[in-house]
Amino acid sequence: MSRPFTRLPLFSPGSWPETSRIATILRKETVGGILLLIAATVALVWANSPWSDAYYRISDITVGPASLHLNMPLSLWAADGLLAIFFFVVGLELKREFVAGDLRDPRRAALPVMAAIGGMVVPAVIFVAVTLRAGDGATHGWAIPTATDIAFAVAILAVISSHLPLALRTFLLTLAVVDDLLAITVIAVFYTDEINLSYLGLALIPLALFALAVQKRVRAWWILIPLAVVTWALLHQSGIHATIAGVALGLTVPVRRSDAAGGPDAGPGLAEHFEHRIRPFSAGFAVPVFAFFAAGVTVGGIDGFLNTLTDPIAIGIVAGLVIGKAVGITGASYLTAKVTRTGLSEGLRWLDVAAVALLGGIGFTVSLLIGELAFAGDETRIDHVKVGVLVGSIVSAMLATVALRIRNRAHRELSERQSDDSDNDGIPDVYQHP
Repeated sequence: MSRPFTRLPLFSPGSWPETSRIATILRKETVGGILLLIAATVALVWANSPWSDAYYRISDITVGPASLHLNMPLSLWAADGLLAIFFFVVGLELKREFVAGDLRDPRRAALPVMAAIGGMVVPAVIFVAVTLRAGDGATHGWAIPTATDIAFAVAILAVISSHLPLALRTFLLTLAVVDDLLAITVIAVFYTDEINLSYLGLALIPLALFALAVQKRVRAWWILIPLAVVTWALLHQSGIHATIAGVALGLTVPVRRSDAAGGPDAGPGLAEHFEHRIRPFSAGFAVPVFAFFAAGVTVGGIDGFLNTLTDPIAIGIVAGLVIGKAVGITGASYLTAKVTRTGLSEGLRWLDVAAVALLGGIGFTVSLLIGELAFAGDETRIDHVKVGVLVGSIVSAMLATVALRIRNRAHRELSERQSDDSDNDGIPDVYQHP
């Protein structure tokens, strides 16, 4: 007999193993987010100091083998190379969520998927509406305000000592994961000008060998890393942005243990093993280094800063991140509640959802990457993109802080109730269903 389909309240607690895993991820992302904030601040201060020339000289240092067409400045190595590691972790997390996580349940997947779509469509529409009359390809940056930076967002939660319930934190993480999937698709489809089919075909060979190796549960770094690097290099030469290689490699890694290794109940699979190993490097080094090279922009004092903010591109980014994300995520969540005829989980209000949606307006890392792709070669517009992303992310963070502080006492009480473990078995009672 099939189990009856029951409606789950929005943001209700999921399974305890998945909740514990996500809590661990969020702790790692918090540390990475704080390092990201430090790196971005150092870059911004340095680029506006009397020693700004030194900052740009470091960014322009060229390294790499010219014979392989990989003789690139450090700033490009950070964007194309280090971010590929970040996107590899994204690929692992995507597959883990939809194969073995709570998102394999359509009832739980519907909300973050719809919220991510709403959080992409509305900011894009706002950006296009603002920049439509600017001309000269300004609308090409429509995807810039569609991204969410989970590391930056959870760092804000840590800084303000928010007691946001774990279900909402989980929603923010899964929303960002789906958001990253959409961003990857946008980069591949809309920001690839020319494709060299020969290099693309060659890239499939090491990718297939990597996939074969991980399916055979090979963990030897001296096999996997060379295959991954060759895949990345060939994809880079194909014209497709090299970060796509990271996602493609991550999606090949098996999530569940094989029957020979004890099956799904025997412990974490290879994807989770790789994630534990690589996520600290991604969050603690790769993303902060990219932020250091990407966030530096000389604004030219108050007058220069205010002048930049009059550019339709900067205005569109700020409006898209602050207004578009809040309206898109909250609106899509509300629409999902109406369509599925479900309400919010006990103790939550729509102000809580709006606060999380404002956190979704922190679009730092991927937004900067898309901005560089959208306006490649136009340094003035790229600088305006950086200012727009920084201002939009900071304003979103400030508004989210206000909304979260208003509800912080209620969140603390709710978190205490949900962490109650009356039978002392190590699992909060709320996660134990009769």
